[in-house]
Amino acid sequence: MERRHFFRLGLQKALQTVVNGVESGVEQRSAGWFRPPYAQREMAFLLSCTRCDRCIQACPHGVLFALPLRVGVRAAATPAMDLLTHGCHLCSDWPCVQVCEPSALQRPAVETGAGPPLPRLAQVTIDPGLCLPYQGPECGACGSVCPIPGAIHWAGPRPTIVASLCIGCALCREACVTTPKAVKVQTLRREPEADSPPPA
Repeated sequence: MERRHFFRLGLQKALQTVVNGVESGVEQRSAGWFRPPYAQREMAFLLSCTRCDRCIQACPHGVLFALPLRVGVRAAATPAMDLLTHGCHLCSDWPCVQVCEPSALQRPAVETGAGPPLPRLAQVTIDPGLCLPYQGPECGACGSVCPIPGAIHWAGPRPTIVASLCIGCALCREACVTTPKAVKVQTLRREPEADSPPPA
């Protein structure tokens, strides 16, 4: 191996290590918020998003909001979902995605005649210590709003979330009648305290 090629290869590996480290750090910092449907990976999302607020304005259910400056200048003013208060209604026409001109939000390409898969938004679980049916009273509020068949499994009156089917829209959390909520919503990147308020 020529000396010049050896050093070029070493430089490329070093640069790739730096890039990987930066991307990993960006992903870790983003674990405190929920990105909108069909968002690119965090690094690509931050590079693409123009902070135009069009997706926030397009959401008919008020689920999206702009992250505050205290999350850091890289992510400040970019859109996130308030899944601790509102559920994503999985709009059939995905208005938030349609208005995203830089494609920071982008539905995956699919074969003709097949619809794109639903986005996975969050991880949802039910706390048996807070859920009413585990204490005795019947409820069923979460089951009445779940849009994904089979995502909530019922053992008699007691619900559990089927992780392989649930996409994390959090409509069940919004419908939950307990205080604090028995339905816990966590980001896909880590497990933050679900009942902490979203950035405002």
